[in-house]
Amino acid sequence: MMTTLTVLMTALTPPPALAGDAPEAPEFATVGELAPPFTLRDLDNKEVKLEDFEGQVVVLEWFNPDCPFVKFAHGETEPLRELPTRLTDDGAVWLAINSGAHGKQGNGLQRNREALEEYAIDYPVLLDESGAVGRRYQATSTPHIYIIDEEGTLVYRGALDSTPMGRGNGAPLDHALDAFESVKADKPVPTPETRPYGCNIKYGS
Repeated sequence: MMTTLTVLMTALTPPPALAGDAPEAPEFATVGELAPPFTLRDLDNKEVKLEDFEGQVVVLEWFNPDCPFVKFAHGETEPLRELPTRLTDDGAVWLAINSGAHGKQGNGLQRNREALEEYAIDYPVLLDESGAVGRRYQATSTPHIYIIDEEGTLVYRGALDSTPMGRGNGAPLDHALDAFESVKADKPVPTPETRPYGCNIKYGS
């Protein structure tokens, strides 16, 4: 005969996980956990989903074409002019995300289309005017770099490198490149989080 306590404990005990159940991504991006899914549109109004790139390394670059740090990093001899091509040639997917709100610096379809030519960008720029994706990833600056491995796990979040605007103390460190190369070598990322630098993302209220 089942007691009241037995019935209550049975009701509160969650059912066992079924074989093949996939873990859910956290509400906010957390290094070491699955990256939160998102769907945004590119400058041709094409829908782009993170899940479209399952099984590939994905690099997210938070972007504002009018931020001085972004302008510098995309200069002819600077890292973001060459690094995206280097990584995509090695099988990665590189996506830029502009989370600036309507009317804010660097926002707008036309301005970002101009930036494709201005900075010789040949990868998608996705618009996140609501800021929902940026806030979910807790992106704070431009550029802010995230790397997601082939399993969909966020393995790096932080600065592009240790030399904002070409300035820094000590030997320069290529944080994003080092993280990517660790993933490709099937090794843990030695420094999974670094402090980002750049312009504050121009979120709406």
